[in-house]
Amino acid sequence: MDFELTEEQALLRDTVRDLLAKNYTAESRLKVVETELGWSRDVWSRLAELGVLGLTFSEEDGGVGAGPVEAMLVLEEVGRRLAPEPLLDAVILPGALITLAGTAEQRQAILPEVAAGSLLLAFAHGEPGSRWPDLELGTAATADGDGYRLSGTKNPVPHGDIADRVVVSAALPAGGTGLFLVDPAGDGVRRTPYRTLDERRGAQLVLDGARAELLGTAADASAAIAAAELRAHAALSAEAIGAMAEALRLTSEYLRTRKQFGVTLSKFQTLTQRAANMYVSLELARSMSLYLTAALADGSEDPVIASRSRLRIARSARHVGQEAVQMHGGIGVTTEYPVSHYVARLTAIERTLGGPLEHLQVLGDRVADHTLVEL
Repeated sequence: MDFELTEEQALLRDTVRDLLAKNYTAESRLKVVETELGWSRDVWSRLAELGVLGLTFSEEDGGVGAGPVEAMLVLEEVGRRLAPEPLLDAVILPGALITLAGTAEQRQAILPEVAAGSLLLAFAHGEPGSRWPDLELGTAATADGDGYRLSGTKNPVPHGDIADRVVVSAALPAGGTGLFLVDPAGDGVRRTPYRTLDERRGAQLVLDGARAELLGTAADASAAIAAAELRAHAALSAEAIGAMAEALRLTSEYLRTRKQFGVTLSKFQTLTQRAANMYVSLELARSMSLYLTAALADGSEDPVIASRSRLRIARSARHVGQEAVQMHGGIGVTTEYPVSHYVARLTAIERTLGGPLEHLQVLGDRVADHTLVEL
C-alpha cells in the first residue's frame, strides 16, 4: 500500500469533503437527523452521481471497481461530518455480501440499482440475546417449492427501516448458514422501526413464513459473511478516525477561544498536555486503521488484524470522546453542541460488530498461535 494518495484518490477525498461540508453544518445536520427519514435523499443522489455508492462494486456490476483505500477515504469524511447517510449499512456491507455470495444474475440485477441510489439494502444478521462473534441463529429457512420461507426475529437491523431489499442470514435445512433476499414489505414480515443512540435508524424484523430468495447456492455462506464483516470493520474504523479527528479539532478550538480567569484555556499547561494525549490516541488509531486497510488492499482477510484494529480504535475513541466532553465542561454533554454527537457516534461504532471485550476475546483465542506475546 502506497501511503501517498494518488491524484485521483485526493480528488475523491476532497470532492466528498466539499459535498458534505456544504450540506452539513452543525445546525443543518440536526435538522436533517430529526426528519422522519433521518438523512438526505438529495445528498444520497449526489453521492450516487459521484460514483461513491458504487465505489466498491466491480465495473461489471455497475460500479467503479475501486479498492479499500478509496472506501476508507470516503468513510473518514463521513465520520468527520457525522453524515447520517447509510453508506455502510445500505451499500457497503450488504453489497459485499451480494458480491461475494450472489450469482452473476443476482449481482447484475441488484448492484447497478444500488450504485445508482435507487435501491436501498440492509443486512439482517443479529438476533436478540446473541452477540458477535458467536451469533447463534434462531432464524430458520425451510424449503417451499423452488424457494424458501424464513421464520425468526432479527434485531438490530441497521437502517432496516428504509430498506427495499434485506439480506437475511438463516440456518439452512441441511445445516450451515444461508443468505436470503427478502422483501421487507412482503407477506410474513413485520417491520418495527426505531431510532438509535447516535441519531441513526434501525428496525426489528419479525419473519413468519416470509418468502425468500436464496442468495447464491445452498452452500454455507459463513465465509462470505466473515469476509463482508472485515470490510465493515475497515469502514467503521475509518469513520471513527474522521469522528475523532473532528472531536479533537473542536476541543482544540474551544481551548484557544474559551477564557478562564482572563486567559484562554490553552494557557493552562495541563489542558494542553491532555489535548496532546488525545492527538497521540488519534494517531495510534489511525495507524491501525491504515494497517487493516492495507491488509485488505493486499488481499489479506485476517480477522486478527481486524480485531487488533477495532480494539485499538475503541480504546482511542473512548479516550478522545471522554476528554473532549470533559474539556468542554458542561456544554460538552448538551445536544446543542457538536462534540456530544461525535461522542455518541463513537460510542455506537465501538459497540458495532463487537465491542472491546469481544475483540479482545478473538485475540486471546489466538495467543497459542504465537511463541512470544508482549503486553
